[in-house]
Amino acid sequence: MSERTWLGPSAPERLSILRGTRSIAIVGASDNPSRASYFVATYLLSSSPYEVYFVNPRVSEILGRPVYPSLADLPVVPDLVEVFRRHEDLPTVLEETIAVGAKTLWLQLGAWDEDVARRGEAAGLQVVMDRCVKIEHARFHGGLHLAGFDTGVISSRRAVR
Repeated sequence: MSERTWLGPSAPERLSILRGTRSIAIVGASDNPSRASYFVATYLLSSSPYEVYFVNPRVSEILGRPVYPSLADLPVVPDLVEVFRRHEDLPTVLEETIAVGAKTLWLQLGAWDEDVARRGEAAGLQVVMDRCVKIEHARFHGGLHLAGFDTGVISSRRAVR
């Protein structure tokens, strides 16, 4: 991998993105409970205020919800498109994200493509790469241990609002 030169949004900027988001489309969502996208989906459905939509042309239902074959098939324009796809698929997902009019392209942990980020920003998108929506949401709402799990510890620290 080449040296990373693109600078993504800061923590306060990511918090602002999440606060401004009402709907999330998970592209590459899986019905396999051992996949990261399934874990993130269960968290978002149970512990976040977002409307969550699943996109995968090979699956018809995940967690009792319909799955759409593409972003264009969704019944809404999602605010945020969270991507669980292979690196070579990222440019296509970017084009689909731009085409539907979403505001944010969010690439999951391990996903990094500076060309996609720059092209997304040039098209007016907010772009986040190599970050997990679940981890970021939990971090900003007081439910996160360093490893990414809810510890169940009660603290006097006030959650970020």
